[in-house]
Amino acid sequence: MSNDWTQFLQRHGARLVAACPSDFGDLPGELVAAKTGLVVADLSHWGLIGFSGAEAQGFLHGQVTNDLRDLAPDQAVFAGYCSAKGRMLADFLVFKRGDDLLLMLPQALREAIQKRLTMFILRTKAQARNANDEWLRLGLSGPGASALLAEALGLAPAPAIMAVAQGEAAFAVRLGDDRFDILVTSAEAPAVWLKLSAKARPVGTVAWDWLMVTAGIPVILPETQDQFVPQMANMVDLHGVSFTKGCYPGQEIVARSQYLCKQKRRMYLAHAEAEAKAGDPVFSPEFGTQSAGMVVNAAPAPDGGVDLLAIIRIDSYEGGEVRLAAPNGPKLDFRPLPYPVAEPAA
Repeated sequence: MSNDWTQFLQRHGARLVAACPSDFGDLPGELVAAKTGLVVADLSHWGLIGFSGAEAQGFLHGQVTNDLRDLAPDQAVFAGYCSAKGRMLADFLVFKRGDDLLLMLPQALREAIQKRLTMFILRTKAQARNANDEWLRLGLSGPGASALLAEALGLAPAPAIMAVAQGEAAFAVRLGDDRFDILVTSAEAPAVWLKLSAKARPVGTVAWDWLMVTAGIPVILPETQDQFVPQMANMVDLHGVSFTKGCYPGQEIVARSQYLCKQKRRMYLAHAEAEAKAGDPVFSPEFGTQSAGMVVNAAPAPDGGVDLLAIIRIDSYEGGEVRLAAPNGPKLDFRPLPYPVAEPAA
């Protein structure tokens, strides 16, 4: 995040933690606003990798879990990047802007994933770069978000998930009926922020992370890298995996997990009257002191406690008692995910 943008946000009330706006001075109020109202967030805790070159799209198609061959500027896709063992090292949104492709992923992983992908470019006509300062990332969510986006930026993504609307200095992807990621040039970002924040309440990373958790969107972080095959994290249900696209790192294991094995773990949304963080274990009576799963993401809940996504053994979930952090820890109260989840293949 550039110093100019950091200073701009601080002048408008941002409280920085790890160089990102954790909140704007009233975290409890921001969480309530994220749940019920119209909010705008700086997403500097998300990074961007840019790819350019005649063969960039084909190169990335061969690296990730989703099909990028026909990716167009009016759509984005969700995709994972796996190790040779088929376990996710990252997941991200993929956009097309002109002839470039952009991967949006947690800033904590950007440098390492960019370096790893660059290792495999070899003689391919493609280049990878840090695109963080080219496009600042904003989030807009809540009732009236579509109308505000059209009013402030003249952007109106089609009414379909992952639809993208492109403008001269900004573009936006529809993540839900009233939730958008917005990418805007550094030069235009302050003016765009002022337009959006005139009607939407500014919130920090904590409130936006809560929106991601309750939307059931897994975010691989350093604490959870190389832990889950995509099916465990509901990536198939989120349309982040193609089983017809051909090879990519870990593809054979991902395919076997889909067609030859009964899935033993999947991701659930839950609430606990406790604190939690990514990587925390969960336990069930069936497995005693042996972990029955792991927290993927967690965020403070508007009404207290924590909401979290956890990948858990299906038999432990069906047993009805799963506890956080210790066999006698706080009990998880499971909540329905906001999207349908298919039964695992036998």
